[in-house]
Amino acid sequence: MPGMVDTHIHASQYSYAGTALDLPLLQWLDTYTFPVESHFQDLEFAHKVYSQVVKRTLRNGTTTACYFATIHTDASLLLGQIANELGQRALVGKVCMDINTAVKDYKETVQESQDETCRFVGELLKKKYPRVKPVVTPRFAVSCSGALLGKLGEVAKNNNLHIQSHISETTEEVALVKQMFPDSESYTDVYRKHNLLTDKTVMAHGCHLSDDELILFRETGASLSHCPNSNLSLCSGMLDVRKVLSYNVKLGLGTDVAGGYSSSMLDALRRTLDTSKALTIQDPGYHTLTFEEVFRLATLGGSQALSLDAQTGNFEVGKDFDALRVNVAVQDGPIDLIHIEKPMVILEKFLNLGDDRNIVEVYVAGRKVVPFTESAE
Repeated sequence: MPGMVDTHIHASQYSYAGTALDLPLLQWLDTYTFPVESHFQDLEFAHKVYSQVVKRTLRNGTTTACYFATIHTDASLLLGQIANELGQRALVGKVCMDINTAVKDYKETVQESQDETCRFVGELLKKKYPRVKPVVTPRFAVSCSGALLGKLGEVAKNNNLHIQSHISETTEEVALVKQMFPDSESYTDVYRKHNLLTDKTVMAHGCHLSDDELILFRETGASLSHCPNSNLSLCSGMLDVRKVLSYNVKLGLGTDVAGGYSSSMLDALRRTLDTSKALTIQDPGYHTLTFEEVFRLATLGGSQALSLDAQTGNFEVGKDFDALRVNVAVQDGPIDLIHIEKPMVILEKFLNLGDDRNIVEVYVAGRKVVPFTESAE
């Protein structure tokens, strides 16, 4: 099957994945996230965490990942190096933030952030990694001044770069952005005004977007990353995927580690179905997503959301061979096959019941990257 595409994951939060899910978003960031991320100036610590998260996501079948790192340029470059060495296709972002952090030293000035983003982009591109690219990464409008957002929009535009951030994850956040940017018509308009809403932009969450904002997404070609585990774990909200798709907005799935507790795209796929069914419980007339639709979102939908669908996402002739070899009957695996089943039944069983034990080989651009070589181990 095609490799899976994680359109939103915080590599720097992997060390505490599976814990610390007792607070809403803004308090969660101050209590857990910012203190942990501030440690990534230590390159030894960064190497340990980043090596583990890239290996884990590859074992889980993530052939393409769109990563948030931290504000630390050298550690962010290290994440790109590790992804390249282990063979994962990746977009890597050095995080930018200049306001509203409870950790005193975990922020930059506007000039520092602009300069370091340019250094990060320049040095990463100079490496000429075949499948690892930089992505301009304002954390979100709450932690970035208008001046910083404007400078990052210029950097992205001048270098034709990908952009990633967060949007409308919680109602508290939406209200705060409205206070901070009173001259903007909406949260989406804040990004649009600063040249951060383009056809190479992916915004995580979008649980509380208005119809007008979805139209802006469609008109600019920007995409959404649906992160259902995180949306449920932090009680942020439930994205109506069916509605987003009805506006012809590009949409992929994300694990959003560590707001989402699992780094597996199989989990993202399952939680997407769960969220769709929860919306159906609320409204029996709702048209629940099918597993086939969600499978598409985890593969081709993700590559479209990251504007990488010319290279990956399915097995069209001319694309790179990003693939998983799945054995649903692997010894001591999680799936028991009682009957000889048709391929679509086997696929559904794997998506609902399978895990990394079933993913026996992973290929990126035709290269076998899992099982790892001895040097990678």
